[in-house]
Amino acid sequence: MSDRERNKRKALLLSRIQQQRLDLSAGKREWLEVTGSYDRGWHTIMSLRSYALIASSVMAIWSVRHPSFLMRWARRGFGAWSAWRLIRNTVQQQTHH
Repeated sequence: MSDRERNKRKALLLSRIQQQRLDLSAGKREWLEVTGSYDRGWHTIMSLRSYALIASSVMAIWSVRHPSFLMRWARRGFGAWSAWRLIRNTVQQQTHH
C-alpha cells in the first residue's frame, strides 16, 4: 500500500470517526432532553434525603412515646389510600364501558 493510499484511507477513517462523534453528540442531546424531567426529579429526591432521614428519626422517637397516635394516622392513611383506589377503579370502569 502506497503512502498516498494510506493517507486517503486515513482521511476516510478520520471522516467516519468525526461523523460518529457528531451522531453521538446529537444522540446525547436528544437523550438528555427526554430524560431531563426524570433527572430533575431524582436530584430533588436526593436533596430531600437528609430531611427525610431527620423526619423518620423524629417519627420513630414519637411513635415509641405515642404509639396510638401513629396507629391512628396509619389507619387514616390506609383508609384514604383505599378510597383513592376505589374511586380510581370506578372511574376507569366507567370510562371503559
